[in-house]
Amino acid sequence: MVTTITEGVKVSIETIYQPEYSNPANDHFMFAYKVSIENMTNYAIRLMSRHWYIFDSNGAKREVEGEGVVGQQPVIEPGHTHEYVSGCNLKTDMGNMKGEYHMIRLLDNATFNVQIPEFYLIAPYRLN
Repeated sequence: MVTTITEGVKVSIETIYQPEYSNPANDHFMFAYKVSIENMTNYAIRLMSRHWYIFDSNGAKREVEGEGVVGQQPVIEPGHTHEYVSGCNLKTDMGNMKGEYHMIRLLDNATFNVQIPEFYLIAPYRLN
């Protein structure tokens, strides 16, 4: 698990290789990742959008931007956590992701960015 804290918002990520959805013979490797976003501030926040940077170990890079996460723009109250699971496919059995969430503080509509820590997507057989 990797974790970072930005502006009082803690982001933690765990990854899981998905062999049942992968097809190595066709350069298709599927990974799931579980994200936990903890609001450690004294005010409610809303996650408005995300911006991901995705890297395969063959040098390929992708950027993904969009509203919310998995179809939601969750409000996270002080002391609460929002969790979700999503996925990413790679053309190699190793890669990494990082990014940022664009947030809004509901008290005064101030916007700020929260860093998503860099995390690695590695098929378990590569770790031996």
